[in-house]
Amino acid sequence: MRPTTLVRLALVGTRTDTARVVLTALSALLATLAGLAALTVLAIATPAATDENPNRWSEQYHNALLVEPGLRGGTAFALLMLMIPVLALAGQCARLGAPSRDRRLAALRLAGATPGQVTRLVVLETGVAALLGTLVGLGVYLVGRDLLHRPDARGQLALPTDVLPSVGALAGVVLGLPVVAALATALMLRTVTTSPLGVSRKAARERGPGPWAGLLIGFGVVSFAVIRPVVYRFDDSEELAWLVPLLFAVGAFAAMIGVVIGTGWISYHCGRLLRRHARRAPALLAAGRLMADPWAGSRTFAALLAALIFGGGAAAQRAYFATKDQLEREQSRLVGADGGANPFYLSTMDLVDGAIAVAILIATGGLIVALVEGIVARRRAYAALVATGVPRATLSRSVAWQALTPAVPSILLALTVGTLLGRGLVAEVSTGGFSTTTVCEATAALCDNPATQAQYTRIVHIPEVRRAVPVPLEHLAWLGAGALVAVLVTVGVGLLFLRASTALDELRTA
Repeated sequence: MRPTTLVRLALVGTRTDTARVVLTALSALLATLAGLAALTVLAIATPAATDENPNRWSEQYHNALLVEPGLRGGTAFALLMLMIPVLALAGQCARLGAPSRDRRLAALRLAGATPGQVTRLVVLETGVAALLGTLVGLGVYLVGRDLLHRPDARGQLALPTDVLPSVGALAGVVLGLPVVAALATALMLRTVTTSPLGVSRKAARERGPGPWAGLLIGFGVVSFAVIRPVVYRFDDSEELAWLVPLLFAVGAFAAMIGVVIGTGWISYHCGRLLRRHARRAPALLAAGRLMADPWAGSRTFAALLAALIFGGGAAAQRAYFATKDQLEREQSRLVGADGGANPFYLSTMDLVDGAIAVAILIATGGLIVALVEGIVARRRAYAALVATGVPRATLSRSVAWQALTPAVPSILLALTVGTLLGRGLVAEVSTGGFSTTTVCEATAALCDNPATQAQYTRIVHIPEVRRAVPVPLEHLAWLGAGALVAVLVTVGVGLLFLRASTALDELRTA
């Protein structure tokens, strides 16, 4: 089969296939923008140290996240984290319309295509859609860079529109994302066999998932808990250059994977509890589905749970900065000074919370796609139930049970793990324990006069104060409520497709 024929077959299909290609391209576009934004932050040059600028700040910006070199790495990391829900959305979009695509692939096999050609066709479809998205994303990035380049009256910029990543970095994002998407598709198809009679997959294991995810979660929490002791132990040592980032990255990844995998265990055991204690048909139908495919929850809620883990960690960090700000204000009042701490960190956490809200919004889109895809994929089974006399209202409540039952404990687990990770870094605030600079208790004229300054000046000793960082229950409650609302909205949208998918005509669909 010639390459041009493969490309043409990859881009044809029904309206569902077109929607899948468009949504995959849109996901690739968003991921490209996040990746290019992170590379742009890293591309900011750090000036040489001078007498006027000993801290080597990039003073052409007015945002401290861009001005200070030490903060750019964290800013770029936060932007890269936005790619996680976007890539999860792409994975959900790739499953859209799977039954009709399976029938189309079976028809190609019947027409003489080999199994390898059919597999390459599916991989190429995902890769081409992702490439279209990354190319459009590159265009949006370049155009937006010119439109947003607006220096203020002081000549400072709000965004780093004066720098551009290297050509290699741009090519790596634009071409790398489609390659990763294609490889991920090939990995997912490793258990798929396409024959002229249809598409078959290896049967899932009958026993439920084991509790091994708890080991990953525990490893992640312990990794974060030992970061502070490691910093104290290897203070001013070269080992910190790689050990602390390694603990941070490996711990966060292990905890996130543990929570996502643990959702499968939660789904299975929620199904067992429903089957044992439920007495009505909707809950019993949901119990059967949860036990038959417990990993559906892991696939569906992966992006949302990842966003909630980072949200819980950010809430713990905000509680730390708020506690530190309160203590420093108390110390300022003790010495008779006005004002308080620098609000930079708290204002930065506002930006982090905004990024987490965007991630939850993107994850909600993935939830909607996953739920709708599941309903459409099982439309013949739902139609058969309606034909045997099962009311559509019963099926609607069953879908709601199936979505909400594992969602609530999974949300609580993600927020708890995220909070534990954050508190592993900052569980206590301590200030004081030193003599402050001299405090002059007189008018400005007397304090500025060297002859009278000494008699009005005193040294105030500030005692050391240690205070435990409180658990940010209110912030966590808002995050959990937002995630639960996202699930409810997803269920509501999915039920709109349920009526069309339970039409009796679906029983005659080939």
